[in-house]
This record gives sequence, C-alpha cells and structure tokens, in this order.
Amino acid sequence: MGGGGGSGEVVVDGKRMYVPVYGILASSAMSACFAEFCTLPIDTAKVRLQLQGKAAAGGGGAAASAVKYHGMVGTMGTIAREEGLSALWKGLVPGLHRQCIYGGLRIGLYDPVKALFVGKDHQGDVPLTTKIAAALTTGAVGIAIANPTDLVKVRLQSEGRLPPGTPKRYSGALNAYATIARQEGVAALWTGVGPNIARNAIINAAELASYDQIKQSLLKVPGFGDNVVTHLIAGLGAGFFAVCIGSPVDVVKSRVMGDSTGQYKGTVDCFVKTFRNDGLLAFYKGFIPNFGRLGSWNVIMFLTLEQVKKNFLTEVPHQ
Repeated sequence: MGGGGGSGEVVVDGKRMYVPVYGILASSAMSACFAEFCTLPIDTAKVRLQLQGKAAAGGGGAAASAVKYHGMVGTMGTIAREEGLSALWKGLVPGLHRQCIYGGLRIGLYDPVKALFVGKDHQGDVPLTTKIAAALTTGAVGIAIANPTDLVKVRLQSEGRLPPGTPKRYSGALNAYATIARQEGVAALWTGVGPNIARNAIINAAELASYDQIKQSLLKVPGFGDNVVTHLIAGLGAGFFAVCIGSPVDVVKSRVMGDSTGQYKGTVDCFVKTFRNDGLLAFYKGFIPNFGRLGSWNVIMFLTLEQVKKNFLTEVPHQ
C-alpha cells in the first residue's frame, strides 16, 4: 500500500507487475479478517470498559462500588473466568462479516481512490492531504454499507453485562440481525450510523494515510527497504495515530450502539451526557486496550496484507 507498493507498478525479476483491483479487495478482506480474529479479545475488553462507565454514571455510588472490570488484562481475565474463554471472541461472526465488507472496501479501494484523486498524469509522491481525503472517502463509504455488522458485533459483546439469570437477547449473529430488524425495525440496523461514519472515516484516514506516509518516508531512509521491519514500524505508527485521533468518537459510538434503552437521543446528546457525567477523560476510557488492539491490529493487518498481495501480482500487459 502506497510508499512504492499498493496498486502501483513494481518490478519483479525484471518484469513490470501490478496488483489488480480484485486482488487488492480480496487481499484486504483476508488480511482484515485475520487481524480481527487475532485481536478480538482485546476489542471485547475495550467495549466492556467503555460501556461500564455508562452503568456507573447512571447508578451512583452503588454502581460505582460494583465496578468489576479493571484494566485490559484484568477485564479479559474476568470475562474468561465468569463467562468462559470463548466469550472473549463474542461477536466474531459479525466481526468477520464486518471486515469482509468494511475492511475489504476501505483498504482495498484506498489506492484506486487515491489514484483517482491525483489523476493519471500525476508524477512523484502523492500529497498527504490527498491520502487523507482518499482514506476519509473509503472509510465513510465502507462503514455506511457495513454498519449492521458493527451494530450486531457491539450488541453481542455487551451481552455479558446483563444481570445474572437474565436470558440472552440473541442466540447468535444471524439471530441478532433478524431480532433487531423484527423488534426494532430494519432501520435500527443502522443505529449509530452517524457517529460510526465519523469514527471510521477519521480512524481510516489516521490509519491508512499515516501508514502510507510513514512507509513512504522510511523507504527514503538509507537502510530501509520494502520489508517486514518497515511494515512493522509503519503499522505501529498507524495504530497510534488512529487511537489518539479516533478514541473520543469511538467511545461515543460504542455507547450509542450499545444503548437499547434509549438513554441517548443521538451523537451530540451522548457527547454531552458523557462529558457531564464522566468528565473529559471518559472519552479516552479504555485507551490502553484501544491502542493495544489498534496497534496490534494494524501491525497484523498490514504485515499480512503486504504478503498476501504478492500472490495477486500480475504482469503488466505489453502495449
């Protein structure tokens, strides 16, 4: 992706090669799904920590004293002990649905959209502003289509917070899609689409544009090549920028999408109530597990993507 790779031409054994669009989309979806599987336990812990603040704010001192999740590792341990190890992968199926659609589109279309924005006659490095614009576009389009998968994933991950003895609302991912559509209406599958588009467009821009820019800069430094070390550093940088920029929107998204009781009237209302009840730091609640997940997710995804794309290299047709 970018920085001398991506959908542009490369020379392999003296032959001009490129990755066609279908190869970019397929490799993006596969890489995103693999990263999702590896990091979902961290994401589950992150969602529980974020949603815990909502319950504590609404229940006063009694609720605060009943807080049971403390830190990323502690939260994962509590979930595994009380609900079983498999609960850490709660929401895996919709998570994979999401990555096939959203991951494939936002990552796979990034280079083609970037090339469209700069024009076919462009020479030299692509400006950072163009990279950001391309990533914002693919992130917004991708999640607008994949929002139902995100909603179901968050709902399933929050199931473990129900009081003991309370029956589960959903038996699985497909049941969740059907139940939400039947009980709340089809439009409910797009609950939180506003903050979700904002969150994912922003984080996508932070991830893809920063990875592209960092990789491009590293390739100009003597000793750095288009290899695993470069991809590792760029992936960590992408994860760090993504969580720093997107964490406040991410907290609001999780609270709005996990709200089945109507506590929040919308994105702005959630921002206001979160700030008033929990304070400014609440927008960075779960920052460590969020960075742990996004940092590791980006490293795994980009390392995998760079390798998988090689299987789709196609020789440029002779003119």
